[in-house]
Amino acid sequence: MELANLKMPPFNTTLMGVVKGVLDYYGSGLSPAMAFGGSGHAFLINIHEEVCPSGPYVWKNDRFQALLRNLGLETVSLGFFHSGSTSAERAAVEQKLKDNLAQGLPCSLCNLENQLIYGLDEQRFFTAQPWPKNPDFPPKTLTFSTWAEFGNECHASFFSFKKLPKQDRNVIIRDSLTYAVDLFENPRKHSCEHYGIGPEAYDNWLKAVETGKANPHGNWWNATVWSECRAMAAAFFAEIAERYPDSASALRALSADYKEISDRLARVSDKKVPDDEKSPIIRDLKTRELAAISRVKELVGSFA
Repeated sequence: MELANLKMPPFNTTLMGVVKGVLDYYGSGLSPAMAFGGSGHAFLINIHEEVCPSGPYVWKNDRFQALLRNLGLETVSLGFFHSGSTSAERAAVEQKLKDNLAQGLPCSLCNLENQLIYGLDEQRFFTAQPWPKNPDFPPKTLTFSTWAEFGNECHASFFSFKKLPKQDRNVIIRDSLTYAVDLFENPRKHSCEHYGIGPEAYDNWLKAVETGKANPHGNWWNATVWSECRAMAAAFFAEIAERYPDSASALRALSADYKEISDRLARVSDKKVPDDEKSPIIRDLKTRELAAISRVKELVGSFA
């Protein structure tokens, strides 16, 4: 069986690919920009001290989950599993997944990447592959009991998703902008050990690049993901500018600011750019982000 119309868009930010896929399945009518912006993910940046590629995955997401509820989506955690998990533990979560799918509830997993689970047959779950041009990773199935597709890399979390009433658009925007400000003013509320969020993300990044400790793959992947998020922030402000004429000028200016930040992050992602050229860009990005967030803070009251 398969859940009809459950599709995963090809975002680099695979968590948001899952979120947007489920929102579409439930008929939310929200654009990609509103999903990224309304959830606050458009404003997240998280960097490990050595620019590990895990940056997009290891952060405290309780506020993000609250904002998803504003969008009409509740995430239900079904547990975390690893190579030492017993066969009984695996069977139990598999049964939960089967029961949810039978009820028409979308499910997902995160094992290195986030993937929707959209169906099953007698032997395995069907797992969405986020990138059409990369058919070899992540895997397109998960075999019952063995989870053989994970190989030696089993650090898997499983989730299901329930539909909730969507909040008023003003509430969605106000709460997401409040979260954006908090990410930059109180970054340690949202970060894990050895990671930095907001301005501390740029501090970690700059130090790693200047000391030669930046993981090259991690540098590329973090910059790629966070560039996509800032592009969505730009689109988010452009979209809401059309609905709020009294704030349209400030919103369009922010859209332009975040588009520039996105472009500069894409420059940092380029593997051909040497570290000594990345350092001034990263330093400038921190300055630009802090200036943009100060203007975001001024706008929060417009959506009360």
